[in-house]
Amino acid sequence: MSALTAAPVPVDVLAGPRAPSAAGAHTAAAIRKTAEDFEAAFLSSMLQPIFNQLPTDGMFGGGQGEATFRSFMVDAMSRQMVRSGGIGLADTVQRQMLQMQGLTETPAPGATQTAPAAPEAQAGAAPLREAD
Repeated sequence: MSALTAAPVPVDVLAGPRAPSAAGAHTAAAIRKTAEDFEAAFLSSMLQPIFNQLPTDGMFGGGQGEATFRSFMVDAMSRQMVRSGGIGLADTVQRQMLQMQGLTETPAPGATQTAPAAPEAQAGAAPLREAD
């Protein structure tokens, strides 16, 4: 038996579940890239059905080649959307990933922190009144 397979693996059953971490995922740059990749995949999955409905035949259609490589075009468009600012999903995912790993997030330059809403405002709309 090799030394790798014979070594005991420490397991802390009382610590609870933890988010899986890949090698190097603890750096802010790697977390940001992962968050942007996730946003690009999300945008691609949202754009794909739109482009699947477009016909590829006709005078200006690309035929079978266009239909074959359309998914690559949609992926490229979604990556470009993320590079241009995206829809803000990468920021949320990055914040959650940093929180899950116990790292602190450094706010962007010029960003302002907003105070959390009052508990009564978080509960929802004002209570309904009885009709007269």
